[in-house]
Amino acid sequence: MSSSLEKIDSNKDSWGALFQGGNALRSLTLVGGVVLYAINMYIVTTILPNIVNDIGGLTYFSWNTTFFIVSSIVGSAVTSKVMGYYGPRKTYLLALFIFACGSIWCALAFSMWFLLIGRALQGVGGGMLFALGYMLIRIVFEPRLWTRATALVSGMWGVATLLGPAIGGIFAQSGNWRWAFWSLLPFIIVLGCVVLNKIAAKVDFDNESESKLPNMTLILLVLSVTLISLSSMKEDLIWMLSCLFLGLLLLGVMVSIDRKATYKLLPTGAYSLKAVLGKTYLVMALLIFGMTTEIFVPYFLQVIHGLQPLGAGYLTAIMAAGWTIAAIPSAAQIGRIRRLLMMAGPICISFSLMILASTLSIHSEGHFLLLSLYALALLGVGFGIGLVWPHLLNLVFISAPKGEEALTSASVITVQLYATALAAAISGLVVNQAGIVSIGGLLGAQNASNYLFMIFSIAPIMAIFLVYKIVKLPAFHTITVK
Repeated sequence: MSSSLEKIDSNKDSWGALFQGGNALRSLTLVGGVVLYAINMYIVTTILPNIVNDIGGLTYFSWNTTFFIVSSIVGSAVTSKVMGYYGPRKTYLLALFIFACGSIWCALAFSMWFLLIGRALQGVGGGMLFALGYMLIRIVFEPRLWTRATALVSGMWGVATLLGPAIGGIFAQSGNWRWAFWSLLPFIIVLGCVVLNKIAAKVDFDNESESKLPNMTLILLVLSVTLISLSSMKEDLIWMLSCLFLGLLLLGVMVSIDRKATYKLLPTGAYSLKAVLGKTYLVMALLIFGMTTEIFVPYFLQVIHGLQPLGAGYLTAIMAAGWTIAAIPSAAQIGRIRRLLMMAGPICISFSLMILASTLSIHSEGHFLLLSLYALALLGVGFGIGLVWPHLLNLVFISAPKGEEALTSASVITVQLYATALAAAISGLVVNQAGIVSIGGLLGAQNASNYLFMIFSIAPIMAIFLVYKIVKLPAFHTITVK
């Protein structure tokens, strides 16, 4: 293995080991792509209303998320294969190049359809960067530092919650939304220079470099996500149920094919609840469901409580900040404390969502006490995920089948993105049926808020029982953190 990817000294297993000497720049390569991906999401969320006012396309407002997530799934799914062919350095640079092209395309957009092409390019590059952030952990760090490195990468969403709304808000309020996309380019260039110097050109991934892309499985997954996302585009019940049914049917076909495939989209054991990976992936998906409710929080805060877009965006971002606050200290815990934190995570999420279900619909003009309660509840959702996520990821890493290590690492992102797309589509179904459009206005938003948070609190409740089984698994007790 190249000296640029030397393992960190095993005698230095504290947080400081991630930032000593040349390791600081290596850590930057891990977090840089994830920061870029996350900041971009918050920037676009903030400036999208201004974009629609400028170039039109309100009908396709939600397609920005659909195109980005679907293409991100494609990017993340092919990352392990691309890295097997070209090595970490070229793969990372390719991802940055695609993301840069997408950003430039978006900045030059003159119509919504033109913008959507740029969002798709951003999604492919961003999905690759997101996956690389986790895949490179296995290359750069020794196993004893995987949990801390994972927490560091996950914690970058907290950085994005500070920078994303600020960057987007500044350009949106000045009427120069295009510059929000241009502003990403300097960071892309700097990160590319670091990658050239600190990431190896080649690395051994056993037999994965000889594997082929699971084309049929990937096509079915994309079609499934697309159909499920389309289900929320219309209020017609038959349309929504048909799209949802067909999407889930294609997902079932994809699972059946991928289980028997020689070249897989997800690793062996991913679809079985008897396997460690199957249980772990399902818990991840259920927790992501709770987090995805943030899609509608800015709307509720503006309509029900009269907040301005920037303020609503920052209050919503508290959810991601809670993830960061919990993930870093939780990653260092072992033994009984770790088991307790694992159990507490989904309970915290469920309780927080129930608070939002019962209180967010209370009409006010930005009442301080109510906003403080919402902030705590939103923080609780992210905090609950942060308590659990580093240990779930580490469990995935140590449970990787032989010869499928890189695929297993990259599949975490595939699972996360698919869960996000599915949750977004279902949340659209819920709020539409609750009258967010047909009733509209304050009453429609209040009804939608009540139903959305109450229904989505079911997912983390289900996760409680699965986590209870996970903490009893022998594999869970082999995780070591120093």
